[in-house]
Amino acid sequence: MSTVILFNKPFGVLSQFTPESGHAALDTFGFPPGVYAAGRLDHDSEGALLLTDNGKLIKKLLDPQFEHPRTYLAQVDGQITEEAVQKLSKGVDIKGYHTKPCKAEIAEEPDWLWPRNPPVRYRANIPTSWVRLTLIEGKNRQVRHMTAAVGFPTLRLIRVQIGNIPLGELKPGEWKAVTDKVI
Repeated sequence: MSTVILFNKPFGVLSQFTPESGHAALDTFGFPPGVYAAGRLDHDSEGALLLTDNGKLIKKLLDPQFEHPRTYLAQVDGQITEEAVQKLSKGVDIKGYHTKPCKAEIAEEPDWLWPRNPPVRYRANIPTSWVRLTLIEGKNRQVRHMTAAVGFPTLRLIRVQIGNIPLGELKPGEWKAVTDKVI
């Protein structure tokens, strides 16, 4: 029986076990031996990260042919528009690539959201807003590139679900074993 762990990766932590370039890594969170990250979140992104000792599951989660969904909440610079959300849902051009269609919708700031350290910049004259995106692909920094392509750069990015596994009430740095079927 393989081990599958859902981890709420804090801002500033790498999705690897070796610290690098002054960033903390997964080695300080007390995971059982033999687990590895099934995918990644950049150090400046937060939220759901799966770890497992099941190499076949890792391969399946990372293989684009399986198109497993990942849901993100992105705080963006400015008041995002329906037009921008429609463009996101149809796919946008980023770095010479047209993203696959995705589910995109304007969202409210969640009431369960934890404060980020350091906080997201605040400018009284420029509002921020939130968008929820569910992607079936995972190019490097894809959500950030997508929101920038429609004129709303991402300020904060939180992955809130992987497949059918929601982040739930896990606080940053907390983890739990998952028994649900991931994909």
